[in-house]
Amino acid sequence: MKKTILLMAVLITVFSCKKDAKTVKTASASKEDVQTFLDEYTASFTKLYYDSALAEWDANTRIVAGDTTNAYNVQKANEALATFTGSTDVIEKTREFLKSKDDLDIVQVRQLNTILYAAANNPETVSDLVKERITAENAQNEALFGYDFQVNGTSVTTGDIDKILRESNDEAERLTNWEASKNVGIGLKDGLENLRKLRNETVGALGYDDYFSYQVSSYGMSRQEMRDEMNKMVKEVWPLYRELHTWARHELAKKFNADVPEYLPAHWLPNRWGQDWSSLVSVEGLDIDGVLADKDPEWIVKEGENFYKSIGFDPLPASFYEKSSMYPLAADAAYKKNNHASAWHMNLENDLRCLMSVEPNADYYETIHHELGHIYYYQAYTNPNVPPLLREGANRGYHEAIGSLLGFAAMQKPFLAGKGLVDADAEIDETQNLLKEALSNIVFLPFSAGVMTEFENALYAENLPKDEFNKKWWELAKKYQGMVPPSDRGEEFCDAASKTHINNDAAQYYDYAVSYILLFQFHDHISKNILKQDPHATNYFGSKEVGSFLRGVLETGANNDWRELLKESVGSEMSAKPMLEYFNPLMVYLKEQNKGRTYTLPETL
Repeated sequence: MKKTILLMAVLITVFSCKKDAKTVKTASASKEDVQTFLDEYTASFTKLYYDSALAEWDANTRIVAGDTTNAYNVQKANEALATFTGSTDVIEKTREFLKSKDDLDIVQVRQLNTILYAAANNPETVSDLVKERITAENAQNEALFGYDFQVNGTSVTTGDIDKILRESNDEAERLTNWEASKNVGIGLKDGLENLRKLRNETVGALGYDDYFSYQVSSYGMSRQEMRDEMNKMVKEVWPLYRELHTWARHELAKKFNADVPEYLPAHWLPNRWGQDWSSLVSVEGLDIDGVLADKDPEWIVKEGENFYKSIGFDPLPASFYEKSSMYPLAADAAYKKNNHASAWHMNLENDLRCLMSVEPNADYYETIHHELGHIYYYQAYTNPNVPPLLREGANRGYHEAIGSLLGFAAMQKPFLAGKGLVDADAEIDETQNLLKEALSNIVFLPFSAGVMTEFENALYAENLPKDEFNKKWWELAKKYQGMVPPSDRGEEFCDAASKTHINNDAAQYYDYAVSYILLFQFHDHISKNILKQDPHATNYFGSKEVGSFLRGVLETGANNDWRELLKESVGSEMSAKPMLEYFNPLMVYLKEQNKGRTYTLPETL
């Protein structure tokens, strides 16, 4: 799963406008009054936002042990942004303007709501608390991204660990690497507890019950409504997940010459959090790692751009290649970088960048199509019809949905054959290919909608005690994923904190669950109604109609109601039906494979 850092903590922020507050007659605010306010706000917002993004960029791309320069710069930039955003004067003005919302343009109302939402994360009334939170967030990031992962006394990268978990048949080697991947959480536990306190208290100043409820509110939903929606998603995919879980237990037991376990040992799985099992299956004729092995990483990136250009999008600006950080550091580099793939809209205009460490393999081939999906989303809604304050996804899940959709499409056989990466005449085991896709897409939902969502709900909304962090994490992993740790994991550990989003993209992992549902809704519509192709075998490349459809989804940004946009785009509300329909043929195969086997997950969740 490739996640995108959207800087949501600062995206909808800014403006202190502390002059002439009492002279504005907001009780009968005119559109002109409001527009003047919004124009001034936006001018200040874009400058401070860019300053913050630049500081964050440096902090993620050049991490030097013991050097506090980046931390200082991030602290100052984000404090300035937070002070501007959370101004009491802005809050009061915005609330007064919203009292006249029936007399305003809907675009003005949307911007005012965005301003008020942002202010709740940085209210001036608790300015010392906001500064303390920013300091704590910076310290947590430094500890996470600057951590020295070690295996048997040798420093390794997370990429090295991931490779072992994907490829090694040596169970002892897997265990050593898995445990090494979790050690980072030990030093993050106190920080996570402190961040929970600071985040909850900050948003509480403007009336939010807790930070989880605050984040969910951007969807126009309550905390319980979002939990119910996530639970519904997991329940819908549960019968198929249960079959996959049973299949995996038996297949992995064969691989490691072990007894079939009741639940999946975490170090047996090919992902540090058990969220993607797709590398358990190789599809003959669709294994493109070998074809890509002799390609330059730059070639991989250009291939991604060529895809988007083929469906009618503009070339990326030259500055994208000049300013991005897309390739692994040299082995002797004197600094580290955050290797987590992400896309950045630095100034809400044309400074677009990617941060990743591209290598010539199938995983990164998909990743570049995903990340460029975000970049082209940014580019599409950077237009005069979308004010800077509304230059974000229709909801946060939309952004990930578009990225995942294009990554998904780029891995289907007709697309790959058209690019010469697989033999168009090669016989493909369609069932195995579907299985591989399910081990990525279906397997992800119990983790995202279940484990992550429920852990962060417990953390922020239910005040989960610090001495139960690890207990709760593994209770949820067992319940939703059927996964258990290889040995006892006491409260000296904090395995949840090994997941970057727990620390710095907090209380919004359900965005990714939403995105997977939307992905299949969009793909189903494109394949059936535009391409007239089997959803299992599509080729978007060169279709200007596909590009036109996507542009229609992208170009309004958040200047819409996301539910209405979805209905207009695909003709239905958010639903897992297209996803389940896509994977329906796999159920017959798995039930046959699992005949006579014991199921350890319940029939219903």
